[in-house]
Amino acid sequence: MSRKQWNDKVVYQIYPKSFLDTNGDGIGDLRGIISKLDYLKDLGIDMIWLSPIYKSPFVDQGYDIADYYAIAEEFGTMEEFDKLLAEAKKRDIQIIMDLVINHCSDQHEWFQKALADPEGEYADYFFFREGKDGNPPNNYRSYFGGSCWEPVPGTNKYYFHMFAKEQPDLNWENPKLRQELYDMINWWLEKGVAGFRIDAIINIKKDPTFPDFEPDGADGLTGCWRMVESVDGVGDLLEDLKKHTFQKYDAFTVGEVFNMRDEELAEFIGEDGHFSTIFDFCAHNLSDGEHGWYDAPPLNFQRWREAIVNSQLEIQNCGYEANIIENHDEPRGVSRFLPEYARTPAGAKMLGTVSILLRGIPFIYQGQEIGMQNAVWNSIEEYDDISTKDQYRIAREAGLSEKEALEVCGRMSRDNARTPVQWDAGEHAGFTEGTPWIKVNPNYKEINVTDQENDPDSVLNYYRRLIAVRKSPEYKEVFASGKFVPVFENTESVMAFYRVDAHKRILLAANFGKETTTLKLEYPMKKVILSNQGSVNIDTSEHAGNTLTLRSCEVVVLDCE
Repeated sequence: MSRKQWNDKVVYQIYPKSFLDTNGDGIGDLRGIISKLDYLKDLGIDMIWLSPIYKSPFVDQGYDIADYYAIAEEFGTMEEFDKLLAEAKKRDIQIIMDLVINHCSDQHEWFQKALADPEGEYADYFFFREGKDGNPPNNYRSYFGGSCWEPVPGTNKYYFHMFAKEQPDLNWENPKLRQELYDMINWWLEKGVAGFRIDAIINIKKDPTFPDFEPDGADGLTGCWRMVESVDGVGDLLEDLKKHTFQKYDAFTVGEVFNMRDEELAEFIGEDGHFSTIFDFCAHNLSDGEHGWYDAPPLNFQRWREAIVNSQLEIQNCGYEANIIENHDEPRGVSRFLPEYARTPAGAKMLGTVSILLRGIPFIYQGQEIGMQNAVWNSIEEYDDISTKDQYRIAREAGLSEKEALEVCGRMSRDNARTPVQWDAGEHAGFTEGTPWIKVNPNYKEINVTDQENDPDSVLNYYRRLIAVRKSPEYKEVFASGKFVPVFENTESVMAFYRVDAHKRILLAANFGKETTTLKLEYPMKKVILSNQGSVNIDTSEHAGNTLTLRSCEVVVLDCE
């Protein structure tokens, strides 16, 4: 799609397993998604991104794909997927799929054939390497902990995996493997999918010599991302991918890109970039610990504001990024980016307003629109996530007590975003009539869709107004294409910026502090577009000199001269 076709869109991410279950097996399904299309249309959604629904053993929740052409039976059938496409199209909603092509499942036919003949052609679909003196070929640590190398039974060889051992990496240097992937991608595009969210894509470029790096931990290993950062040529692979697939269908693509070099931004999202857009993780990266979640720094408002401002200023020179406050791989934004006093409906509205009115494409994650929060986890056994269990182990080995390690995981676990959507105050939050595959957040009686539907001042109804403003004929152009101009950066607790084009100047000002604050407005206000706390306090008297007073957790959006 050209930029004009997608830069005014609003995208909603569905994690199917936790969205809505219609057959009582405790797992969300395609029929559940179909039944809520009108709800999403009313919210103002233009595109739905589906997390993986392919056939999978679910070692990593579907990001280990056993058959790229089949729907996991847990979610339904291909006929039901086709119905989802058709019903979404009736509502002018497009579907984008999750594309996982750095690795597949060890249950995939290709890998099973590779194991059966480690010298055959399918072994070259992956990375099979000889060990060294009975040890793995090198000292890389996987993203989920432990060596990146797993023994191939009955041989001196190992296979390479950057994620779980059940997720062998694909060899993108093999043209036959690339063509297999391109054929699959084009098959989905022919079916009517509008595009893809592309998982862990920068990892596809490997150094096939797999050199050792200096160890960075007591285990003698080094993070596999060091190889990713050191190797050149990923752009050539991404251009080949685009040319043979996305470009032919004007597909919308959003890349999950980490470890990108600063100078490569334009190559990724410029006018003729590899992708339509990539996610902006600048705020989420502030929570990265040196050794894991246990030594992650506490979130600081000024650093958060600075990260977003700097990212926005850099990005607008070359393209658009996708803005998120949470997704299936991150804890809930309300719990992560707001201090405890702000984890309220007003705070959820404030955080959502900032995210959705930034320059870029807003991605809303399921449940965000009702202000869903992190759950309370009582033991490590309650978690399902493979990464959380690894981080718990790391924290305990670093000397944290069981209670301290659980607190760390409670703040950062991906499972916080994977608890079922809270549809109503009934049993299991209306998600299922069976037993949910993962616990329901106990706060579902206070935070749920049904109650908020009936409350005009709810987070849900505010999100509807917010999205309607972004897409309204009067303001659509300035929010889709207008420049981002930061303001009031010298304040302790205010996040504020203008969205500006040749016809409009819109001010967003949000007070993340606990105390009321007053700002001197640079431009006279023409009208209040949106406010999360009712009446807006602006004093235009000669004595006050055009000032805006913001209560704690108040956000206002003003049309200025």
